[in-house]
Amino acid sequence: MKLALYGLGSRATAYYLQELNKQYNLKKGGYSTCPLWMYNTNFDTINPLLPNVSKPLDVIVAKDLQEITALQPDKIIVPNITLHETIDRVASATAIVHPLPLTLAKIKQHQVAKIVLIGSLHSMNATYLRSFFKENGIAVVLPTAKEMELIDTARKAIYTYTETEELVKDYQAILKKYAAKHIVVIACTELSILKPQGVRTIADMADLQILNAVQTII
Repeated sequence: MKLALYGLGSRATAYYLQELNKQYNLKKGGYSTCPLWMYNTNFDTINPLLPNVSKPLDVIVAKDLQEITALQPDKIIVPNITLHETIDRVASATAIVHPLPLTLAKIKQHQVAKIVLIGSLHSMNATYLRSFFKENGIAVVLPTAKEMELIDTARKAIYTYTETEELVKDYQAILKKYAAKHIVVIACTELSILKPQGVRTIADMADLQILNAVQTII
């Protein structure tokens, strides 16, 4: 089985690569690292067009995916949750390690009908993620407006490597607060990077993609 990694933002892509290697090594042992192809696009052509979908973004992503698909990978992993809305518009989901069905399956394991969604300010307020869960019988609860602003501030700081210890502590406190009573879904790779560790009621879309990809190629 062949895996391709669509290289996007620097820190997010590095996190996926690190975690893919970690999870593969846990399965294989020794000095094992995850065998994959990485297609590293120029994220500066994509990021200014996010978070909204658009025809210019469709064109760029479709071209990139065509070049990745030419390598004939069995699975393609995309280290940007927001970009999957565009991917849904331009590509078949057959090879894509798509975070939404993986997250839904994880939620169903917990047998709950309500989650707390944590992501970028756009993702928390937009319809893409919330509609998916609603259509599958899962109600979505959002943090307070003040908490969402802090979460988005943390996201931006993590993206630029400028997060402070206090900001990360405040961000993690919000997740722990909601995770004490609910399943918390993280739908943003930057927020995945510095999430609280060891909290079983956190369903992280990035981790679910990574685990699925590794299980596929082993």
